[in-house]
Amino acid sequence: MLRIIDEKDTESFLAEIKRRSSQDYSMVYEAVDSILEDVKKNKDTALKKYNMEFDKVKLDNLEVTKEEIEEAFNAIDADIFETIKKAKQNIETFHLKQKWRGYQFKPEGKDILLGQLVNPIEKIGIYIPGGKASYPSTVLMNAIPAKIAGVQEIIMITPPQRDGKIKDSILVAASLSGVDRIFKVGGAQGIGALAYGTESIPKVYKITGPGNIFVAAAKRRVSGFVGIDMIAGPSEILIIADNNANPRFIAADMISQAEHDEMAASILITNSYTLAKKVKNELEKQIKELERSEIIERSLSNHGAIIIADSIKQCIDLANEIAPEHLELLIVNPFDVYKSIKNAGAIFIGEYSPEPVGDYFAGPNHTLPTSSTAKFSSALSVDDFVKKTSLIYYSREALQESADDIVRFAENEGLTGHANAVKIRKPNA
Repeated sequence: MLRIIDEKDTESFLAEIKRRSSQDYSMVYEAVDSILEDVKKNKDTALKKYNMEFDKVKLDNLEVTKEEIEEAFNAIDADIFETIKKAKQNIETFHLKQKWRGYQFKPEGKDILLGQLVNPIEKIGIYIPGGKASYPSTVLMNAIPAKIAGVQEIIMITPPQRDGKIKDSILVAASLSGVDRIFKVGGAQGIGALAYGTESIPKVYKITGPGNIFVAAAKRRVSGFVGIDMIAGPSEILIIADNNANPRFIAADMISQAEHDEMAASILITNSYTLAKKVKNELEKQIKELERSEIIERSLSNHGAIIIADSIKQCIDLANEIAPEHLELLIVNPFDVYKSIKNAGAIFIGEYSPEPVGDYFAGPNHTLPTSSTAKFSSALSVDDFVKKTSLIYYSREALQESADDIVRFAENEGLTGHANAVKIRKPNA
């Protein structure tokens, strides 16, 4: 079961967490490379073959029809439909704040114009996992910022169910959030289809969305040929709590991540040994009542821990070193210290802001950096769906004023051709 770790054992635990996050793709690259090459060569024929092999379904038409989408709207439960609409509104409201407008300016007294143009990526692909792990929330989190960015065409792929259909909530979320075309394809073969294009599926310029190790490996392989968002590692939550925190809430929040899979990490850092014992007892009680209890127990045993620190400051220092995907602050006066958290995908403040609020409903994106990459990367956002182009204009007079400096720089770097491109424009050249 979950370990309680004293300060002296923290370093070895942190090393263990980092090893867990270093996923080895070498064992799947051979299979992934074969699939990608097959899709590049045989296109739809390869996709249909893999649908039979991996998803056990024969499909003549890979694209979801308008009739199927209409059926999904008619069949979906009314309550989940309303929830999807509310979540969509919240996600739109949040991401609209991120929209770039570009800018232009003229340095004072100079006939120079500088600026930045912001243009959307024209065509993007979204990968949505299927089967048991089919998440309409992930559709919203990927499609809505793309739509706000101004992406002209959003192509979505997702593995079909055994009956050849796609989950109603997935189709409804896709339609509401502006997805243009949906295809019944998953796995590495789906990534290949988006990267290279087939008879049915258009080639896109960037691919976003989570997936299993085969999907992640395929995204790595096609990266550079097309853009990708990030390679997501196992899910993780870190909770900073003091003696005033509710142990029932903490246990429930740790479990909410542990149930993802056996590689998920759930960590509590506290300055209270009394709280640590209470949380451990609560975990044992709550796990017994949950469907995925075996997965939760293995996750907590292998990658979970309660770390005892000397102070809240030390808790924060450790959290910044771990740089978790999700960080909860369950302490007195959390608004006094939350800005001290420099490395985290998302920060949840106070005991009534549990991590699932961010996963589904609040509005900020739930596609977050994992495996300590929050030290240098950010949540999925509108930025991921735009390109920024620099704009530079110099008049003849402005170039003459700067010419000597530019030539000097170019010649210092040994690039005489660069220097000559400026010299040739000087008077009497």
